[in-house]
Amino acid sequence: MHHPHLDRRTFLKTTAAAAAGLSLRAARGADAPASVPSYLKDHAELYARDPRAAALAWFKAARFGLFMHYGLYSILGRGEWVMFREAIPVAEYEKLKDQFRPDKFDADFITDMALDAGMRYVNLTARHHDSFCLFASKHSDYTSPAGSAKRDLVGELAEQCRKKGLGLFLYYSYALDWRHPYFYTRKFNPIARPAYKHDEPRYLWQKDEDFARYIEFVHGQITELLINYGPLAGIWFDPIMGYYARPDLFPIHETYAMIRRLQPQTLISFKQGATGTEDFAAPERTGQSLADRVRKQYGQDKAKVAADAWQANKNKHNEICDTLQPHVWGYKKDDDGKHLDADETLRRLGLAFGQDCNLLMNTGPLADGSIHQVDVKTLREVGRRIKQAGWPAPAKATQQPQPKPKTKRDKQAAPAQ
Repeated sequence: MHHPHLDRRTFLKTTAAAAAGLSLRAARGADAPASVPSYLKDHAELYARDPRAAALAWFKAARFGLFMHYGLYSILGRGEWVMFREAIPVAEYEKLKDQFRPDKFDADFITDMALDAGMRYVNLTARHHDSFCLFASKHSDYTSPAGSAKRDLVGELAEQCRKKGLGLFLYYSYALDWRHPYFYTRKFNPIARPAYKHDEPRYLWQKDEDFARYIEFVHGQITELLINYGPLAGIWFDPIMGYYARPDLFPIHETYAMIRRLQPQTLISFKQGATGTEDFAAPERTGQSLADRVRKQYGQDKAKVAADAWQANKNKHNEICDTLQPHVWGYKKDDDGKHLDADETLRRLGLAFGQDCNLLMNTGPLADGSIHQVDVKTLREVGRRIKQAGWPAPAKATQQPQPKPKTKRDKQAAPAQ
């Protein structure tokens, strides 16, 4: 069967256009390619010789980062998987685009809060599984600038990170899309599409070769992020189970090569790992392989992909991602009153250090883009204690406890890797 990757002519055409578009950086106020990104200023000498080595040294020293899951799902307040869990039809969910008003999304406040907490980088969901984008894109009009918001939130955050010397990572849903016509079907992976009772007219996949249209879309958008928003600290892909279900469909090596060609210092992460060539792994809450889970769901061949990637990545300086809410990553109103406090956040920071990992701690902004006041208070208190007493000691525990869902809805809301 024909391998459904982009053909070489299309791939080269896409990346050549990206290279030609590097001049767009200046229009965005980004650093010139030869200058040292602000977050790497303490590694300028190494950056001049080896940008990627400088970025890895910076990342290891950074220790603590802010994660934000924000999008249309924030309006509903039932977590970032609400479209999937509640099987909301695409056309109905799309109406949220015109209700999305991030009036209180304040990149200046957010970056100050991160710095107050002792964090050195920020990671924002540029595009989650629902395919809604928080950046301007020629490849989609399903974006915050094209909707009622009329705002490029990635651009606003990039500007503040650059001014304040924070690294900016961009989360991008590489291996799952509930809206794109040519993403693969539930036949291969139960999370590929919501379990609609009737056929979804937007879904057009028929054969493996159709997937090339999705990859063309993805490569186009990743290129936009790399050329339009200045130096990026990293591209952070998700969900890894979407990749493990059909690794043959994704031109992952081409994707990684494109990123490293356009921005050599940009680090690449894809949860436990797709190829083992990621700069760091970023598992949820605990550092562990997903091979057994993949074996049960997709078979031994796919499990070997997962096991080999984790084996290559597990001894790197990695990152644990966790969330201040107990069960989900996007804002969930039912979790009000259950968020982590400063004591527990510092404990989890120590547990991450004990695994030789950074901690990427998530907050789910409210519908209007404001940060939950409990999380603001917690992160500021964490920063105050770090300044007063120093970083928590690495914890000896090998595993970090995960919250146990107490209800059927909570079980459905538990995030998938």
